[in-house]
Amino acid sequence: MWGPIRWRDVEASCSPGAGGTGPAPLHNVPFPLLVLTCSRYEAAVYDRGSDTSRQRNASFNAPMTDTTTVPQGATTGLHGIQAPVRDRLDLVLEELRGIAVSDFSMIEEVNAYLLNVPGKLFRPTLLLLASDVGGRSSDDAVTLGAVVELVHVATLVHDDAVDHSALRRGMPTVNSLWTHQIAIIMGDYLYSRAVTELARIGNLEAVRVLGSAANTMSVGEMRQLLSYDDITFSETEYYRLIAAKTASLISAACEMGALAGVQSYRVALKRFGHFLGMAFQIADDMLDYAGSEDVTGKPAGLDLRERKVTLPLVGALREMSPAEVDQIRHMFTLVEPGDDEVRDAIALVVRNGGLEYARRKALSYARTAEAEIARLAPGPALEALADAVVYAVDRSR
Repeated sequence: MWGPIRWRDVEASCSPGAGGTGPAPLHNVPFPLLVLTCSRYEAAVYDRGSDTSRQRNASFNAPMTDTTTVPQGATTGLHGIQAPVRDRLDLVLEELRGIAVSDFSMIEEVNAYLLNVPGKLFRPTLLLLASDVGGRSSDDAVTLGAVVELVHVATLVHDDAVDHSALRRGMPTVNSLWTHQIAIIMGDYLYSRAVTELARIGNLEAVRVLGSAANTMSVGEMRQLLSYDDITFSETEYYRLIAAKTASLISAACEMGALAGVQSYRVALKRFGHFLGMAFQIADDMLDYAGSEDVTGKPAGLDLRERKVTLPLVGALREMSPAEVDQIRHMFTLVEPGDDEVRDAIALVVRNGGLEYARRKALSYARTAEAEIARLAPGPALEALADAVVYAVDRSR
């Protein structure tokens, strides 16, 4: 039998006051993020009947060391999570391209660039899985998945234009290949096509959910602007920012899945998506400090280079000496911080426990997300959603 992951109280058990050893210095601990350096780590994972699954379904009680990682097979990659909905994800891509089609050559040119090499499709994956929990998915789920991905792509195009980013996933952005004006107009076009498609299928409740998320994301982008150059940007402000910028659309995707499935699960799946989105974004912000450019598609320290304040920096600043804080403050005054300044800032964040702090918070949100769906109907879809929680904090890109 499979059942929900029991995260235990990772944050508490990893603190010295709770009998743990506390997290080891991160520079001694290899990626991925789910490295837990504490005295006990118990995990109950899913048994799908394979040798790997039986290996995973165990408790790990041995003392953890600086070089201990999660046992092999203890997490599921995105490909495995998508397995229950793989066929419909292909349909999502087909519908996505059909919805965005235009008879205007410039739009078609940008569409071809944006949509012919799809992203991870994480949000439509969540929507399709959420619609399958309880086994009552409707035909609208594929269309809703395409719409959610279209909105996600639109936000990326807008984000890159606002941030003047040259690369996205290692590829040139729309604003760098064309112009900022074209990027903004293209994002607007994709948004409008998404809303038009929802109106076409007559799902007004989905319009309400997605419209609310789009509005919240716009507020999140404004909050993002306020985080630039401001090392006093607080942890509370950071959580408000990522709730608006990232968690809102992931939450909407899961809620819209319930609209196409078992609607009595709507609140639970909405809340699941929120907490999953929070964990996802914290992990993403950690990758800026610990990820590899070859894997993530962006250079380490890009947020610092752009003088963005994220949770690893917030956590580290509390532990820094006045001289170290002044060093960060000085870097934030530079129009274009050099490689040495960025590298030194990363080292300060790591040395002062910023990544360990962010990791504990990500795991706390992940644990809460998993608890939100613990009572829903068991089956492959729910299992994959629970695996998505692990993926969110254990990914390397």
